[in-house]
Amino acid sequence: MPPPAPPTELVPSERAVVLLSCALSALGSGLLVATHALWPDLRSRARRLLLFLSLADLLSAGALSTFANTSSFFWTVAIALYLYLSIVRAAREPRTGRLLWAFHVVSWGVPLAITVAAVALKKIGYDASDVSVGWCWIDLEAEDRILWMLLTGKLWEMLAYVTLPVLYLLIRKHINRAHEALSEYRPILSEAHQLQRRASVADKKLILIPLIFICLRVWSTVRFVLTLCGSPAVRSPVLVVLHGIGNTFQGGANCIMFVLCTQAVRTRLFSVCSCCSSQPSTENPTGPPKAPAPSKTGDSQGSRRTPDELPST
Repeated sequence: MPPPAPPTELVPSERAVVLLSCALSALGSGLLVATHALWPDLRSRARRLLLFLSLADLLSAGALSTFANTSSFFWTVAIALYLYLSIVRAAREPRTGRLLWAFHVVSWGVPLAITVAAVALKKIGYDASDVSVGWCWIDLEAEDRILWMLLTGKLWEMLAYVTLPVLYLLIRKHINRAHEALSEYRPILSEAHQLQRRASVADKKLILIPLIFICLRVWSTVRFVLTLCGSPAVRSPVLVVLHGIGNTFQGGANCIMFVLCTQAVRTRLFSVCSCCSSQPSTENPTGPPKAPAPSKTGDSQGSRRTPDELPST
């Protein structure tokens, strides 16, 4: 086995970028958790899985990064698998309920067992950012470092590279067939155009999930391979920064997709912010008190529809 490349020290500017990415990811993950807690009618099973992914990303943006990063890979694949079974296989509620428990056991239990074993065997050690951008990970001086690097993240990361695109391509293929079947009955369906527009928005999100995951995580894999080869290119400042952002910004990317780019959540979030900013002027009887009245019926209808959507658009 070739000796590891010399350690890469993070310069202050690179460290600042990584810490900023961590802060934004933690903020995004926290915002996802907050929206889940604030609005019960948005707690579809798919968004509940997203909540657990956000919790893992929140931990990976700070401490416990070995456990949290591995758990994040499992939850990302779990969401894709759930959507595939729900949309393509039309899994029923009891079956998906049991599946959720299986996701918990695997996505929390397996990373925890691996991390505890790595700590007990003293395989965890600071590696000066060669493969983890300054976070504590596998000791590069360990003889069996490749095995433990694979077990504590890289194996599951590379499996996700393959699994996610396959599952989402199958989902996309199924949705396209549904669109074709729907178009045959378009003359007798008054809401066909609206349903197709909403489904096309969901299509775009389904495509973005594996693309964003791969675009963020691929730099970690590149530096991992370069480290194993002993290449000096592993210390490239551009790769270090991309690796640092990709490893820590998953929570921020999920927040952008499922909060800021989701109309139902974004509208409520902006409404809360506007109410907080205009609270001193509530004495005006013609102001905010009139707003809930005309939208009450629409909100109740939306609350009945939203939990059934996979995912919210």
